[in-house]
Amino acid sequence: MDCDSSVNFNVLKKGALLIVISGPSGVGKDSVVKALKSRSERFHFVVTANTRAPRPDEVEGVDYFFVSKDHFEEMIKKDELAEWAHVYGDYKGVPKIQVEDALASGKDVLMRLDIQGAKRIKKIYPFAILIFLVPSNEEEWNRRLLARAKEQGRDVDMDIRIEKVKEELNALDIFDYAVVNADYQLDQTVETILAIITAEHHKLCKWINKEIQAAR
Repeated sequence: MDCDSSVNFNVLKKGALLIVISGPSGVGKDSVVKALKSRSERFHFVVTANTRAPRPDEVEGVDYFFVSKDHFEEMIKKDELAEWAHVYGDYKGVPKIQVEDALASGKDVLMRLDIQGAKRIKKIYPFAILIFLVPSNEEEWNRRLLARAKEQGRDVDMDIRIEKVKEELNALDIFDYAVVNADYQLDQTVETILAIITAEHHKLCKWINKEIQAAR
């Protein structure tokens, strides 16, 4: 027997998702995003603009778009950035075209941002899904910070870092999910994030709840 043509079975959320991976410095955001890139072609990975000098292992147009400060300031004036920040003397930001063109194509958009950047993106795109990465414990986080500082040839003031993280943790209410990124468990972290994204795609449309309520 054929189904009644008046019944609408399009009950799932439509369209592409905007996913933000965030968390405190040293939590492993870059490693998680690189692992997601290697595991799935279903995403558009946003490439941010940055005015600092590239690191030895970074590739132009893949890791960042490296631009001059004058060029970046011109992008600010033209309102071409979804979010931007001035950090340690350099600018970094997300070009709007990177987000909006990918969403229009129907591809899920994934970006890696610090917590302030995640907050700004949520204001501009309220439908964004924010995922907060956390280390499994403070000792692990301290070790990662010190290792990164040594790699970059700079000192780390742990007191300042700890105070900054405390401030960042106060912003957790804007996030939708928290995922532990433990040492040597990168695959598990990636699987958890992919499961979250799959679940979001299987959420019911908002209208279905309204129709159910109206039928009661």
